Amino acid sequence: MHLECFQLTLSGKAGLLELARPEKLNVLDEQALDELEDLLNHLQGEGVKAVVLTGQGRAFAAGADVKAMAEMDPEAARAFSLKGNRIFQQMEDHPAVFIAAINGYALGGGLELALACDLRLASSKAVFAQPEIGLGIIPGFGGTQRLPRLIGPTRAKEWIFSGRRYTAQEALDAGLVLEVLEPEELLPRAQALAQELAAKSGPILALAKRAVNASVGLKAASGQGEAELFGECFTHEDAREGLQAFLEKRTPVFQDK
Repeated sequence: MHLECFQLTLSGKAGLLELARPEKLNVLDEQALDELEDLLNHLQGEGVKAVVLTGQGRAFAAGADVKAMAEMDPEAARAFSLKGNRIFQQMEDHPAVFIAAINGYALGGGLELALACDLRLASSKAVFAQPEIGLGIIPGFGGTQRLPRLIGPTRAKEWIFSGRRYTAQEALDAGLVLEVLEPEELLPRAQALAQELAAKSGPILALAKRAVNASVGLKAASGQGEAELFGECFTHEDAREGLQAFLEKRTPVFQDK
């Protein structure tokens, strides 16, 4: 399998999946989403039971491609959101257990990718945020659906409405991550957990995952509602201003229209 955005290493029925564009802070663009979808199918075909997902360099994933989004019309934005929702839902529904080893920035779409995983471990240097509000848009890859279910609606609203960054300890206190570890301990701990899970019965592990997800209503309703609202953001001048300001490295001036 030819990969440019990811690197996959298999060890028995456990896998290490790395976002492998550190120079771009592992941005989630169309190519990355396409590769992720192909990888999910490949992992299922190989019968992999546990996968550690992490990022190379100083970011887990720093979000979606803002430059590409700045050029989207409402329909293109809606399609982009639906695509991300569909692929992240495929991860959530996947028979393998996904363990996010969050080594650095997990921002926007990067945080949404971590939310679609089953378990999350964080480096003490990890940084979390849904900063879309500052760009004049909303989360579009399931963040408005999964974050409230994982940390509660009130706290999720604070995260999404404020757009501010949170530390690993704050994410732990919110119940978003299982553990906070020193950077050098993160990957070994995540891989040890993956090997432990890979020793279990694959079909039973998959059934357990389905049962727990069903019990807490984690299915993101195909992302249809979120995608509609994400697309609607692009009918507003403030979305154009927010995205362009980000690219120009300046503070946006929103006009409430």
